[in-house]
Formats: sequence, C-alpha cells, structure tokens
Amino acid sequence: MEHKLTQSVQEESLKALEHLISYASVLDEDATDTPFGTEILDCLKAALEECEKVGLKTFIDPEGYYGYAEIGEGDELMVILCHMDVVPAGKPSEWKYDPYTLTIEDGKMYGRGTQDDKGPSVAALYALKALLDQGETLNKRVRFVFGTDEENIWRCMDQYNAKEEKASFGFVPDADFPLTYAEKGLLQTYLVGEGSKDFELNNDGAFNVVPDEAYYAGDKLEDVKAKLDEHNYDYVVEDGEIIVKGKSVHSKNADEGVNALTRLAVALSDVYDVPALDFIAKYFDEDPKGTGIYGTVEDEMSGPLTINVSRLILNADEARIGLDIRIPVTAEKEDIVVKLSEAGEVFGLRYEEFDYLNSLYVPVESELIQTLLAVYRDLTGDQSEPISSGGATFARTMDNCVAFGARPEDVPVTFHQVNECMPLDNYYDAMEIYAHAIKKLACQ
Repeated sequence: MEHKLTQSVQEESLKALEHLISYASVLDEDATDTPFGTEILDCLKAALEECEKVGLKTFIDPEGYYGYAEIGEGDELMVILCHMDVVPAGKPSEWKYDPYTLTIEDGKMYGRGTQDDKGPSVAALYALKALLDQGETLNKRVRFVFGTDEENIWRCMDQYNAKEEKASFGFVPDADFPLTYAEKGLLQTYLVGEGSKDFELNNDGAFNVVPDEAYYAGDKLEDVKAKLDEHNYDYVVEDGEIIVKGKSVHSKNADEGVNALTRLAVALSDVYDVPALDFIAKYFDEDPKGTGIYGTVEDEMSGPLTINVSRLILNADEARIGLDIRIPVTAEKEDIVVKLSEAGEVFGLRYEEFDYLNSLYVPVESELIQTLLAVYRDLTGDQSEPISSGGATFARTMDNCVAFGARPEDVPVTFHQVNECMPLDNYYDAMEIYAHAIKKLACQ
C-alpha cells in the first residue's frame, strides 16, 4: 500500500510508540494511591504527553481512571477509543527481546502492547497528525479516549461514561480489519462450592486467556500422571510438580485453543472425589462450547457460544471455578445464567457473577460502517465483508461505535502471548487507513 498521507510521520510515530511500550502498564489491584497502579497511570500521562506534541488539548480524570485528548470544533464528537493497559508479559526469559523495549527486527515491532493496543493507538494518533500537518480542517471534534482497565473489567469506561459527554460516533483500533459490526456478550463468573482437605490448587489465570499451563503438586503425583497418560494429555514434571500443557489463545477463540486447566481437572477427577472437578470433567472435557449444558447456541451474526475455564482455586475452604462466556448477540443472558446455575447446583456449586458486558450490534448498512468499509476497500482492494467477534472492545461502551482494525487477516494474532509483535507494514498500512478514515469522517 502506498502511504500518501502518512509517510512523513512514520519515523516520528515510532518514537512515540517506543515511549509507551517502555511502561509495564499491568494492573496492580493492590494499588492504594491510584486506581490500577503507578505504571498504568504513568503510561496514561505519557500518552497524553504524546497527544500534546501532536497539538491536542488534554484532560486527565482527577481520580486517574482515564484521560482524553481533543482537537477540532463543532457540536459533533467523534471518538477514537484506545487503552494503555496491557496483560502481564509472563516470563521475560521466554521472550526474544525485552517485552518493555520496542525492538524492530525482521520487519516486525516486538514488545508488549505492540498489537494490543499501544501500536494501533499510536497509528491512529499519527494518522490524525499527518492530516493536521497537511493543513486539513476538522469539521467535528475528534477525541482520543485512553482507558486504563480494558484488560480487566473496564472500570475506566464506567467512570468515563458517568462523567463525560456522549459521543456522536467513533471507532476502536483494537481488533481486526475490515471492521467488526457485532460483538458477543461477555459474561465472567465464578462457580463456588465445597473445597478439599486433601490438596490445593492455585491456577489463577486471566479470565480472557485460555490457560496453556495448569499445575498440581499434591501427594498423588503418580496416580495423576497415570490418568494424564491415559487421556493422552501433554505434561511435564518439574521439582515435584505436574505442569499440564495446552495452547493459549484469547477466550473469544476458546474453541481454537487447548485448555490445560480442564485437562488437569479431568485427570484429577479420576483420582479425587471433588464435586467441582467432576463438574468440569462432565461439561468441559474438550468442549469449549458448553454443549453439555446448553446444546447448540449460535447465530448467523456472531457465531457460537464459547466458554473458557480460566481459573480453578481449590483449598480446604472452597472450590472456585472461573468461567469466561462469550454469548451470541441474539441469545439472552438470563437463559445462559439459569442453565449454568442449574447445572452447577447439581454439584453443590453456586453462581457468583463477576462481570458482564452487553453485546454490540451496529447494522452493516449504517453510514459509519459504509464509510469505513469504503475507505478500507479503496485502499486495500480487499472486498471482505465486515465481521462479528467473540472479543470485547471498548466499542460496545458507546452508541454508533465499531472496532476498525488494526490487524488484517493474514497477520498472526500475537497479543496476550510471548513475543507479541506487529509487522511494520501492518502498522504503516493501518496508519494510512486511519488517516483516510478520519479525513472522511471528520474533515469532509
């Protein structure tokens, strides 16, 4: 793709991205003087500093939940929703390069946040800068909103929407091209019941990541190994601990991963008498669509329901199962909750809701979607249809807002993984696409 509008700002944008990647902006729930931790707040401030360099006026929430940067005039407000928090890097020793140093090698930008969401956010910001540098006049206000809790439960956007002006329309550079017009509902919940005095488990991963490892260090090591072998599950033993292996993917694609935690639970249920383990073994043994509980739940717009067993805490006091459920846009949340609760009750498990996000649906024929699609198709020649997703983006926090890029279909998904990266060509192409989109939506 020729970068007619944005070539002049490419190198400058990389310096801004390098600055933001340097912050390990990971949630710190134990923080007392900031909502989500000092690193996240510092990264938010750094993002606003970069916006000021571009010429935008900035505002930071006095409590530190969010910030925004705005330019332009008029009654209409276009928003570009970004987030500066990232998931943990895991074991830095497993990365090719330092996860918090932007490293460009073999045509790729490596670092935590390059694909989700610091890279796309900077691409969108410098797309706007390219237009401003060329003297384009905005006929609307354009506001970059920076969230700080996207990788958890979106408390930042709850605060933003409670305090700030409602947007006219907008997009989120935090998904795939061509664009996402439907997002499944997101239900995160616990099932809690009887624990075990025989052994403990502390597999406490992120809700939105399919576990690629699960751990057991009880005194029935040989029995558990035998059951893992019987089921033909991959595992290793290190320092007296079994580590069951799987394949990590985002929860929205749970049916494409291999859940190490459910595999461990299946093996353990053959060795121990624990109702929570029996529940997982009955309903989620290699079944990330929950068909044992729900049958088939899917629709044409957004696809099938998926369930990720993301957490399993077991001790003498309780068993706690964490579930991440992606609900098709036409399905009813209450139906999902009732059937799950009823299935859990049989095993003495009670339902405890952790978080819920409504689904998103913007008609494909809307002016916003047709404009964005036209820009994308004109520049790329790709006539792909808009897509639905099990992922959750900030787009669903506002009316008339959709997820627009930045990852094309042929670029591997690396966010939430070791060696997260974004190809330079993808980054520069996204910047050019965003420049044309902003020009169409806010300049003409």
